Amino acid sequence: MKRFLDFSLGLMAAIVFSIPLLLLVVLVKLTSKGPALYWSNRVGRYNHLFSMPKLRTMRIDTPVVATHLLTNPDQFLTPIGGFLRKSSLDEIPQLWCILRGDMSIVGPRPALFNQQNLIDLRTEKGVHNIRPGLTGWAQINGRDELPIPEKVKLDLDYLQRQSLVFDIKIIALTALKVVRRDGITH
Repeated sequence: MKRFLDFSLGLMAAIVFSIPLLLLVVLVKLTSKGPALYWSNRVGRYNHLFSMPKLRTMRIDTPVVATHLLTNPDQFLTPIGGFLRKSSLDEIPQLWCILRGDMSIVGPRPALFNQQNLIDLRTEKGVHNIRPGLTGWAQINGRDELPIPEKVKLDLDYLQRQSLVFDIKIIALTALKVVRRDGITH
């Protein structure tokens, strides 16, 4: 049932956001060198790697690490990168991963391939058995500001509580967070 809902909602969102996405692609191309999309290797269900697209918000010479690990992440932002991140519009291309089945609308955010401590803790707790999500329980409870053990605790809480009602709550709270721009540090 969840996969059917993910696909249906993902397809509707892809249709709704297709024109804004095209406009954003053009803006990214006009304001910085490099491709409009940034593809990163992420860890999915059962720890399988998949490629996840985002609108590129960082310069092409940015080190490949989680943004919060950069000494001064703002120095790597493109001219519209900060806006795209704060508005979460850089996440729109991930609808492709939802349609493909690599991601769900709600689930733990997919780890970067090199975040071994996060991957190991999620595997230990069984969180790796669910599809990563566009948004999740940890996302609305701290996002970038959470230490990894706390993030995994919230991911485990989601694993144990997941239901349609809980997913709807997370989606609604995500929309509220995006409008308020809560929990976004860069």
